[in-house]
Parts: sequence; structure tokens; C-alpha cells
Amino acid sequence: MDPKGKTAVVTGAGSGLGRATCDELKTAGATVFAFERDAGRVESLRAAGIEALQVDVASEASVRDAVAHVKSRVGALHVSVNCAGILRAAKTIARGEVFPLQDWDDTIAVNLTGTFNVVRFAALAMSVNEPDATTGERGVIVNVASGAATQGQVGQAAYSASKAGVMGMTLPIARDLADHAIRVVTIAPGLFDTAMVASMTDKVRDALIDRMVLFPKRRGRPEEFARLVRHVLENEYINATMLHIDAGVRTTPR
Repeated sequence: MDPKGKTAVVTGAGSGLGRATCDELKTAGATVFAFERDAGRVESLRAAGIEALQVDVASEASVRDAVAHVKSRVGALHVSVNCAGILRAAKTIARGEVFPLQDWDDTIAVNLTGTFNVVRFAALAMSVNEPDATTGERGVIVNVASGAATQGQVGQAAYSASKAGVMGMTLPIARDLADHAIRVVTIAPGLFDTAMVASMTDKVRDALIDRMVLFPKRRGRPEEFARLVRHVLENEYINATMLHIDAGVRTTPR
């Protein structure tokens, strides 16, 4: 699918991978609507000329209304890129305490349920599109998992479970939507230069890169992720799979 002239929504659009994806799709000629929960980031996106909506992906009403707004504004939705995610790290037991269940629930709600929440409303909107004249597609959905889906580190039980869920639902959703000519692809980034990684100290980040990243020995750049998203859109034979973009990273327990 050529992004030019198409309409895309990007969740978690206020920073990192989501923001870079907004910029890449705008450059490719798409009309982009940024979905972001944080009000300050929404204003920052608007100041940069990106149409942004304050959306909580874990809320059925919030997502339903946001997708309806997009359709009312431009008439169709063709692309959904789901980058919204949070990381709540804690060991299953530590210092005589158990993993806080609220942290578990919040992580699953945003990363897994929130992703599926956007997928279902986006897919419904895409299902009534006229097929693309060149490829026959009605839409493309790109979800974001993580290398932690299969290589979770200490303290990442909730995060890994949420991302493994995103990975696991890729094929069944693609099968559900095949009759509607909608593709579903998941991308699993490694250690990227994002707000999540920025919360680590330089010493921790450098140690992770030294121990785990094969080549190139650095963090991924958000624009590299965004270019892969664009390639997925433009290559109609990529479907029902998970693509890794991680410089060959293999995580250690810590």
C-alpha cells in the first residue's frame, strides 16, 4: 500500500517510535492522526503541525470516538500503527513483597488490551474501504511487540507477558481479517532510543549494549523503526508475521 493519499492513525505518538512514525508517514504523503494519552504531548504534536487527539487506548469509548472522529474528518482509515506502551518493572517477589497487581493490570491494559482495542475499531473502519486499485488491500495494521516477548529480563514479567500476547494474536487476527483484505504485521524492536530506555542510567544502557547487541553496537534510532513501518505498508506480501529490528540483540537475565 502506497502511504501517499492514505489516512493513518498512530498510537503512543507523543514520543519515541510513535513520533518518528508520524513524521515518516507524513513525509510519505499520508494524512496522520496522532493518538496520545498525555495532554502535554498532545499539545506538542499539535504545535508541530500534527493532528493529535487525546486518546486512552485502554478505554473502549475513547478509542471508538477517536476512530469515528478520523472517519468523520477524512472519510476513511487505511493504516493503524500501534506504538502505545508502558513498562512497569518489578520482581515476582522481592524483599518479602509480591509483584503489585495494579502494575500488572495497568501493563496488560495498555500494552495488550489497548492494542487489541485499537485494532478492532481500526479494522471495522478499514473493512468498508474500497480496495486499493493496485494491491486490492483495504488496510494495514502494524502492532508493536518487543524482544522481551521471548527474552524477558528480571522484573519484566508483566511487560513480557503483554508483548508476548501482542505477538501471539498476530496470526489469528490476520486470519480474521484476511477476507476483508486487511494485513496484520507485528514489529518487535530491540533496545531503541526512546523514553523507556532514557529512564535508565548511562551506565546501565552502555552495559546492555556492550553485553547484548551484536552489531551495530548502539541503540536503535526511532527513524529506523519508522522506515520499517513504511516498508511493511509498501510491501503487500508481508502479512501475519513478526519482524525483529534489534541488531541481533540477545538479552541476559539482567
